[in-house]
Amino acid sequence: MRTLERTRSNLAAFLRTRREGLAPADVGLPSGGRRRTAGLRREEVAALAGVGLTWYTWLEQGRDINVSSTFLDNLARVLKLDAAERRHLFLLAHERPPAEPGKTWCVLPPLVRRLMHDLPHPAFVLNVRWDVLGFNAPADALFGFGTHAPERRNLLWLLFTDSLLHARIDAWEEQAPLMLSSFRRDFARAMQEADIHALVDELEQVSPEFKAWWRQHDVHAPCNGVRKLTIDGQPESFEHTSLTVDEDRHLRLVVYARQQDAAVPADCSES
Repeated sequence: MRTLERTRSNLAAFLRTRREGLAPADVGLPSGGRRRTAGLRREEVAALAGVGLTWYTWLEQGRDINVSSTFLDNLARVLKLDAAERRHLFLLAHERPPAEPGKTWCVLPPLVRRLMHDLPHPAFVLNVRWDVLGFNAPADALFGFGTHAPERRNLLWLLFTDSLLHARIDAWEEQAPLMLSSFRRDFARAMQEADIHALVDELEQVSPEFKAWWRQHDVHAPCNGVRKLTIDGQPESFEHTSLTVDEDRHLRLVVYARQQDAAVPADCSES
């Protein structure tokens, strides 16, 4: 009970300070002359968020009321909260983090690029659309990313359209559906992004296999694993894993390393 009381009091203080930090002009309202207190009025926030004044007042007072995710999103928009503040609002109100939408447009941080090139193993960076934003020389030798124009360096696109990658992946007919089912999780995170839909639409036009497997709606849990790649006509086993390299979970560093003698899990999805 004490924990809940502290959470509600923190929620009340957080909402009040964010409301008082906004000017009417920030949300498209006339200033209306001098105000007794700084910031927006409670009735203005309530109206902009689409709720009644009494209900919003109770929320800001830290009373024990239930709130929906839709309302919290509306409130975050009205109060001009950034991603960190929005997450904080959800944690205070729901005591669990919100689902963060995935972004397909990302910039590869210079430090991550440097670390990737320092690795002795094949390594590359993907966003949630599976665009290959960067790769080191061993990854280029293994997957041939550099032979493609930057706008076509997309792992999913290459998986279904590039004959070199098709031949490189041993048992492609088994591995490709697993990798596609892994991509579907990222697709669900970034469904608001037009370019990820464009990628799927184009692949359905050019690849019968993609079209058939995509419409099966299979989803597999992410895991590390082993993938066999054919090199100079001989299959070699690589352990692979992916590491989140930005706090918003939009970028992943994927690393392949030749399998050691120790036992490892069975083949599984890319990320």
